Amino acid sequence: MTRSLRAPLLLLALTLALASAGCGTEKAGTADDGGKPDASADPTAPTTAPAADRAGLEARARYTQSAIELIRVTDVPGFAVAPQSVGVLGDDGFHSVYVTPQGGTRIELAVERGTLTASTCPGTPVDGTREPVACEKDGSAWYRTSGQLHEYARPEAGHVVRLTARRDTVDRDTLRRAAAAARPANDAELDALLPKNLPTAPVERGDLPPVGDGAPNNSVPEGASG
Repeated sequence: MTRSLRAPLLLLALTLALASAGCGTEKAGTADDGGKPDASADPTAPTTAPAADRAGLEARARYTQSAIELIRVTDVPGFAVAPQSVGVLGDDGFHSVYVTPQGGTRIELAVERGTLTASTCPGTPVDGTREPVACEKDGSAWYRTSGQLHEYARPEAGHVVRLTARRDTVDRDTLRRAAAAARPANDAELDALLPKNLPTAPVERGDLPPVGDGAPNNSVPEGASG
């Protein structure tokens, strides 16, 4: 090979070698991210849902008028809580209904302040019925029957947790397991149970006088505010 060809070929080989080395050391990432790796490109990267705000949960519980410490959940295979059944019971208790997918079988969960003893159990109605009540102690709970209904009632510190169902649709063993699984709702469960869209201000009535305790002003057009 002549000297006139050797110099250009050596220059070309050197250029290609430098280009190849540059490709091997280039940082991963897009052209506009400064060479930083894109974590969102990894579909297996773990994602964490934001934790429910405790103050917000307490406000939502107050809106339902249920004391947050009385809100309970349970686990019953084949049953799920019906969202429309969630609400207050009595002054500040809690009530919900667990149903099967077809909705024909139900277990009611109720929590109210008070207690249940051997002397008061027979005189305490099962789900408001007037049928005579039979009581049987079963561990820390009372197994109670009345007419077509039966329930497990578990006295706790200052309140009673009840799981009630029809005797012809839910057997005693299922009811016992539901009562044993009943527990205070954690923040994630409270978030799922409690209403999310709370009114920001009370609804104003346009038919009330602006001052005093006078009767409603029926001349105010419908839909007008006070």
